[in-house]
Amino acid sequence: MDRAVDCAILRRLEALLFTQADPVSDEQLALWLKTDVANIFGFVQALTQKLHDQNSGLRVERVAEGYLLATAHDLGEFLDGCLEMEAPESLSQAAWEVLSVVAYRQPITRLEIEMFRQTNSERALETLINRELIEQVGRKDAPGRPILYGTTRQFLREFGLDNLDHLPPLSVSDEKSSQENSP
Repeated sequence: MDRAVDCAILRRLEALLFTQADPVSDEQLALWLKTDVANIFGFVQALTQKLHDQNSGLRVERVAEGYLLATAHDLGEFLDGCLEMEAPESLSQAAWEVLSVVAYRQPITRLEIEMFRQTNSERALETLINRELIEQVGRKDAPGRPILYGTTRQFLREFGLDNLDHLPPLSVSDEKSSQENSP
């Protein structure tokens, strides 16, 4: 591919990512850029390098199985101060526990979460649903057809994960505890 075409594609890719609030998949980018999906990774790498070389305030991030144009990490404090952004209220210990259980054991029912945690989890589940970190993903084929919960694309996005395979591995003690409390 010649340099002129390369620059034109990178400009288009940058503009497309700039206009999108949510991560854009390789397939969607290929469709918009009228190219093969196999070319997208190379284009994204070239755009990433271009932004880096220009010391841009932007970067390309791979999250939720797509690409997103985001601000550079080192500008976070500056932007918060300028825009007077308040950090969202932090999650309670219970909500963090429930989120961890759901992330690693999904799909999972409220009763299974409560058996694992040995305490009521209804309020923490409600908080996580309202924050769009977890959602109802179906119903278990069991008496009463309890609701199954799983993480959302927003969860992946907030934690900077491309997919659930990128969750940090559980430690040996965590896995042992998980097996002991398994429903």
